[in-house]
Amino acid sequence: MRAVLFVLKLGLKILAAPLVLALMLFTWVCFGLLYASSFIFGLASAVVALLGIAVLVTYSPQNGLILLVIAFLVSPLGLPMAAAWLVGKVQDLRYAIQDAVYG
Repeated sequence: MRAVLFVLKLGLKILAAPLVLALMLFTWVCFGLLYASSFIFGLASAVVALLGIAVLVTYSPQNGLILLVIAFLVSPLGLPMAAAWLVGKVQDLRYAIQDAVYG
């Protein structure tokens, strides 16, 4: 009985290893992309925010507010933060699998 349980645990560890490795590589790549793109998104949001303020004051308040919302979504506090949260949840899943399988 003890030998069967050992073989089952070993098989589970062997099956879970590629999944854990894939999740680890996926989170590394995603965090690297988020880190690299945060500078570009910051610059783009600054340009769009300045354009939004100019449009808000001079042309159309509705279009200016739309541009300011777009600037917030592109800023590092908008969609990139949501992507970082999602990648963090994938990393939590990897740790949960590791804890369950490898103890």
